[in-house]
Amino acid sequence: MIIRELHPDDRSPLEQILKEAGVFSRAEVGVALELIDLVLNQPEQKDYIIYTGLDRDVVIGYYCVGPTPMTEGTFDLYWIAVKTEAHNQGYGKILISHAEGLIKLKGGRLIIAETSSRPDYENTRKFYLKTHYKEVARIKDYYKIGDDLVVYGKYVSQSGAQI
Repeated sequence: MIIRELHPDDRSPLEQILKEAGVFSRAEVGVALELIDLVLNQPEQKDYIIYTGLDRDVVIGYYCVGPTPMTEGTFDLYWIAVKTEAHNQGYGKILISHAEGLIKLKGGRLIIAETSSRPDYENTRKFYLKTHYKEVARIKDYYKIGDDLVVYGKYVSQSGAQI
């Protein structure tokens, strides 16, 4: 897998990956695309960083991270997605490992990832646990009744506390 900064020609395949994921609503896909467009159209911005993973020149997935406002060394993992047919082949682990390395290089120490408690997000929650993230918070009925916000965290530098 080759991981590189987002290119304009990645937008369409990433849109397809997000739509075919089966868990993101139309609004969520729209937000993800807004961030992709922001990174493509405003390269000087510093809030969002997007890298794309390719396998044999085919876009296989991506991640979007950024420094959390009003913090020192905390980053948000806003998006990570891999083609549905490429799940459970290690691509997600490679992408998240790359993100963690990049965040460390940028002086980051803590990564926060938020997700849903819905049953269709179970694989996402398992993914975070398998990659050594810990559930650090849960807000009941956050998104809607019966859909909690689940927050995962991972310290990526020696200066970070243990979760």
